[in-house]
Amino acid sequence: MDAFTTGLMQRIRSTEHDLKRAREDGDDFLVEVEQGELDDLRRIAAKHGVQVAARGR
Repeated sequence: MDAFTTGLMQRIRSTEHDLKRAREDGDDFLVEVEQGELDDLRRIAAKHGVQVAARGR
């Protein structure tokens, strides 16, 4: 795995974690922010052919 893919996957995992925490905390604004970030990261991954396992929203 190259540095780009490794970094992208790390950012996706981190954002998924932050999204989960925001949901657990009931922070609707932060949920929207983190979901937007996650959507953007997944689009970048798809554009570059990086396979990302889809997780529930």
